[in-house]
Amino acid sequence: MFPSVDGRIGILAVLPLSFVGIIALKRFIKNRQNKLPPGPVPLPLLGNVLSVNTKEPWLTYTEWSAAYGDLVFVRLLGQEVISINSQHLAEALLDKRSRIYSDRPYLATVEPSGWSTITFAFTGYGDEWRLARRIFQQTFRPNSAVKFRPTQIKRAREMIVNLIDDPQHYHSHFATFSSSVVMSVIYNYQPSARDDPLVRVLETAMVVGLEMMTLKNAILFGIFPFLLKLPDWCWGSSIKRDAQISTKHMNEMRDLPFQYAQDHMVEESFLGQFSMVAENLQRMEKQDEASKPMFEVALKRAAAGVVVGAYETTSSTLMVFVLAMVLYPDVQRRAQAEIDSVIGRDRLPTFEDRASLPYVEAILRETFRWHPILPLGIPHATSSDDIYDGYFIPKGTTVMCNIWAISRDEKRYPDASRFMPERFLDVNGALTDDDPSEYVFGLGRRVCPGRYAGDASVWSAIVTMLSTVEFSFPKDDQGNPIDFTPQFNMGLVRSVMAFPCNISPRSHVHSGLEDLL
Repeated sequence: MFPSVDGRIGILAVLPLSFVGIIALKRFIKNRQNKLPPGPVPLPLLGNVLSVNTKEPWLTYTEWSAAYGDLVFVRLLGQEVISINSQHLAEALLDKRSRIYSDRPYLATVEPSGWSTITFAFTGYGDEWRLARRIFQQTFRPNSAVKFRPTQIKRAREMIVNLIDDPQHYHSHFATFSSSVVMSVIYNYQPSARDDPLVRVLETAMVVGLEMMTLKNAILFGIFPFLLKLPDWCWGSSIKRDAQISTKHMNEMRDLPFQYAQDHMVEESFLGQFSMVAENLQRMEKQDEASKPMFEVALKRAAAGVVVGAYETTSSTLMVFVLAMVLYPDVQRRAQAEIDSVIGRDRLPTFEDRASLPYVEAILRETFRWHPILPLGIPHATSSDDIYDGYFIPKGTTVMCNIWAISRDEKRYPDASRFMPERFLDVNGALTDDDPSEYVFGLGRRVCPGRYAGDASVWSAIVTMLSTVEFSFPKDDQGNPIDFTPQFNMGLVRSVMAFPCNISPRSHVHSGLEDLL
């Protein structure tokens, strides 16, 4: 005899609950056998997801670190996650055990929003990633990055002209500077000083793409993947349309400058100027036909990934710097006094002056530390089980390096919320060994491969701005400073939104800018 309709429905209702119960029982048994790192008690099925600040998750993990220590274990909708909250522990796991901690977790937003087509930063640890990384390293290894310095200085000085002529759109000038250096190296494309069409393509893609890369969207796509298949007329389909728009802009950003480089290869060869793309396309011609398609895909992603990384990290870091100069004018004055004393006012700084400007270097370090633009870095994942300090870390665990917690460690950085470059100088005014660039660019095998060029770009921009312009609070009609509260864009990147500020040339620059440049 067959069960009744009600009985069938009851069986169907019990089956998924039984499945969940079996999984929970397996995890319970496994956890009893293996000691997991400490962390907040999870709810059934949901885990700790309701306790996480979805807009600023790094704040939640930092609070948990105060309660549970440098290694915190949580569950987010069935996904096992650990937060590493100290540099020492991050080096112990991500550096010294990089064989285990170099994979990437599945992020539900990467594929739908087009990020997978323009960067290998989210690619799993394997042959595809190694190929893209090798292409990248050939151009951006430390010795090679030195050759970018003349371009970095040149573009920094062009940025100054833009800042003085059009101070209101300072954020756009930072974007032009950030992209111009790297687009020259990658595609041999020389963006115009303002309103360049390819720079606009890049800016648009980044604005749209970063809005998709939020924890909230990742949870939505992870739980409700059918949202990507809803017809356009259906309620809730807007997120699908946003993902499609993001993908469209990402593809444009990947393909348009790449096509430019292909179209100008003959010209580059004649002039003896070879971009990263042109050099690798020539290498590709010598390969067998079967391997060419994979190589070209990897080259496109590596090239676009360089531009994305340089654009967003450099321009966002410069926004942090300007915010600090406005809020802490004493820091600005001390840095300018150092520059005037060491270099004088008859010329602008070059990279040869870097070692002689320790306070400017301390400002760079404090800019990296004060408001890290990747507060949780880019998540890693474990490729096998591991045991550290008696704690069991399962295979497939998402691993986040909580850069925010490291940068806000009050024992290491007293009064951590204050911008204080002096914290990186000893009693004799010399730089200490503490350098935030050792953790803000990531750690292990997935460390940012363009960190040396990125560091140099930021330094060239900062030192050139300090030499030539002054940042201050804007003033109302009565001459009173206009106060403001800094606002931040939240998502994968935490960037300062444009804020009101006054930018004016220093007294010796106002009449002699052309002579200095």
